[in-house]
Amino acid sequence: MFLVMGIIFFFSHQAGNTLYLPPLPGADKICHMGIYGLLAMAVLWYFSSAKQLSLVKVALKTVFFCLLYGMSDEFHQSFIPQRSVSGLDLLADLAGAIMVCAIWINSRKFRVYLEYWYMTLARKLERYYIHNKFKNDSSWH
Repeated sequence: MFLVMGIIFFFSHQAGNTLYLPPLPGADKICHMGIYGLLAMAVLWYFSSAKQLSLVKVALKTVFFCLLYGMSDEFHQSFIPQRSVSGLDLLADLAGAIMVCAIWINSRKFRVYLEYWYMTLARKLERYYIHNKFKNDSSWH
């Protein structure tokens, strides 16, 4: 979740004239929807770990979280050269989060896939951390 938030922050912190998007109509909004859909997937995993919450409550909390982060992102952009606050960007952020949450609520396969993906990623990160901790820890040599 924090990784995706960091990626969003990084791109939001770039001056407007340094961002290169494909010359497609609406490419900016598609990018907003995609990255906030990805954020929604990460937030769903975090909120769904609280097993006592219903699917709808988890989805609502996720959409609300993504909305708040999108608002803070737009505020942040107001301080960046050649960037501005855009209500349409915020709507695209919200649309990406809502679409992912709607799929998540209505598709058990999608929920199972995400859980498998999260667990696989967690195991790989754990192995990487353990490998590098022992590799770089001089007390083990």
